[in-house]
Amino acid sequence: MNIVECIDVSKTYHQGRIAIHALKEINLSIAKGEFVAVAGPSGSGKTTLLNLVGGLDRVDGGSIVVDGNAFDRMSQSQLAHLRLHQVGFVFQAYNLIPVLSAAENVEFVMLLQGIPAKERRARAEAILDDVGLAGKYDRRPAELSGGQQQRVAVARAIVSNPSIVLADEPTANLDSKTGDGLLEMMRQMNREKKVTFIFSTHDQMVMDYARRLVMIRDGSVAEDQTK
Repeated sequence: MNIVECIDVSKTYHQGRIAIHALKEINLSIAKGEFVAVAGPSGSGKTTLLNLVGGLDRVDGGSIVVDGNAFDRMSQSQLAHLRLHQVGFVFQAYNLIPVLSAAENVEFVMLLQGIPAKERRARAEAILDDVGLAGKYDRRPAELSGGQQQRVAVARAIVSNPSIVLADEPTANLDSKTGDGLLEMMRQMNREKKVTFIFSTHDQMVMDYARRLVMIRDGSVAEDQTK
């Protein structure tokens, strides 16, 4: 079963009179439970692709279907509902809320989903235990290392059991040892919880961890290799 279908997907941005063709008729299918790296140099279109798959931006041509939902038939409010309940995001800059503790950051999505406080806290602590942050529930982001902050971000992304997790350059701000530990943790969650992970990256370590590597160059799929 495919969880992501990109059919002839194109996206163009405009800088003044200059048209930048970020994606050119991309065709890509990703099955449920895959662990995929979308790789390529800066400006290749990989982050644009993740933003489109996550419903953060709209295609100019073609169509995207995620977990049975055709984006071109959905309103902005329907897309927002899908992002909240079915898609987890891990950003390069962590995007944690500085005034909230680790547990409160993890709880935030569940708060928006209307999950009761007691259940939110229990699930947040359990997932923080899973990512190696037991006992650090009440620490704020500034009291955590970069690797620990990214683990909080991963915990936040998966705590509500999304269909898919999109990770944009998740190791970019981490040293190699920390990045390796984070990737191993995500690979374990992929195996045990069957969470689908899609990474955008130019980090060779992420490419090595992935079980499938999709190379994008100049807005087109140049290579698609399953290991």
